[in-house]
Amino acid sequence: MIIQEDLAFDQSNIWHPYTSLTNPLPTYPVESASGVRLKLADGTELIDGMSSWWTAIHGYNVPELNEAASDQLSKMSHVMFGGITHEPAIKLCQKLVEITPEGLEKVFLADSGSVSVEVAMKMAIQYQHAKGNAGKSKFMTIRNGYHGDTTGAMSVCDPDGGMHHLFAEFLPKHFFVNQPKKRFEEKYVDEELGQLEQFFRLNSDKCAAFILEPIVQGAGGMWFYSPDYLKKIRQLCDEHDMLLIADEIATGFGRTGKLFACEHAAITPDIMCVGKALTGGYMTLAATLTTQHVAETICNGEAGVFMHGPTFMGNPLACAIANKSLERLLSSNWQDRILAIEKQLKRELLPLGNALNVKDVRVLGAIGVVEMKEPVDVPKAQKFFVENGVWIRPFRNLIYIMPPYVIISADLGKLTATIGEYVVGEKVR
Repeated sequence: MIIQEDLAFDQSNIWHPYTSLTNPLPTYPVESASGVRLKLADGTELIDGMSSWWTAIHGYNVPELNEAASDQLSKMSHVMFGGITHEPAIKLCQKLVEITPEGLEKVFLADSGSVSVEVAMKMAIQYQHAKGNAGKSKFMTIRNGYHGDTTGAMSVCDPDGGMHHLFAEFLPKHFFVNQPKKRFEEKYVDEELGQLEQFFRLNSDKCAAFILEPIVQGAGGMWFYSPDYLKKIRQLCDEHDMLLIADEIATGFGRTGKLFACEHAAITPDIMCVGKALTGGYMTLAATLTTQHVAETICNGEAGVFMHGPTFMGNPLACAIANKSLERLLSSNWQDRILAIEKQLKRELLPLGNALNVKDVRVLGAIGVVEMKEPVDVPKAQKFFVENGVWIRPFRNLIYIMPPYVIISADLGKLTATIGEYVVGEKVR
């Protein structure tokens, strides 16, 4: 049981994500979680609109996942992956090869999303080096993107408006093209794609790969862009001897209405990163997949091996839970659930676009975004949401939700209505 002294220690000694220890934000102690509800220590129940940052797609305390964890614990929780293999890892990699876009056949298991991005970037560098293109050591990417908080991942996040601009002099310098302007449902015109062609002509000789978040830019601004843009990037990478890295950590496993966001453009990347929802929010696990061509090129290069190996790579407990999570997802009517969530989000959030303090409202799959004209006062907003029985975590000027896929209409309606109350002072129904 958490007592007041524990909370005081938390406030003064524990760093939470992107928080200050001299001016700490309030934290809300969670005692348990089940279904789509978080239960606080004081008994308050909150409908979760965040899926614990995109991960808990099945909700919390899922019997099948609990059983998978218990069964694996009775065998082994961890064993090193160097020189050893085991059934949970093999089964997981088989399933990932089966369900990801065609051609992605080789799997590297990682600890977290950020690590999977580091792995992808190292794969691209080793690939170009093995081909005799050691000068192609930089990356292209899109402004307003976000790929993680480790050093390599930070270097391809937005260099100016992103969370990591303070590290600009420390990080490697890469090449950033302007954020795509066309919305998800819009078609591209030649002019903007022509500018993209020029960008490649000027910089591709120095770049190993183009890394992007397909269709949905997440923590960099929650922007949903046209599949035409992604198709054009795939074409240009092929023309300029560059690899395409798709960071599907946030979008993978159904969130956008397709199993993977790349499917909206019907393209296969050369390297794909997945994570977050992989274990249904139970444990940290990620993976980086690539093609046979890329893998063979790397392994025929100077090193003869791929140069990476996390300590907890292929953790059996995480792999066993991931297997059960994927089984549960793929055997469910997840497409219908995502479509129903999308329809309700559009019906209940899009009217907020008429509010004077709202800049834009965007919905895609099980993602709803209300972009305010001014930055959100996060502690004030958080307090309001908790007092109204929902868990929503705004950032910058964005109030957004990506609920568990199992959420029922009434609970989703409570989330959207509370956002409406916060934005315009009255319920949106």
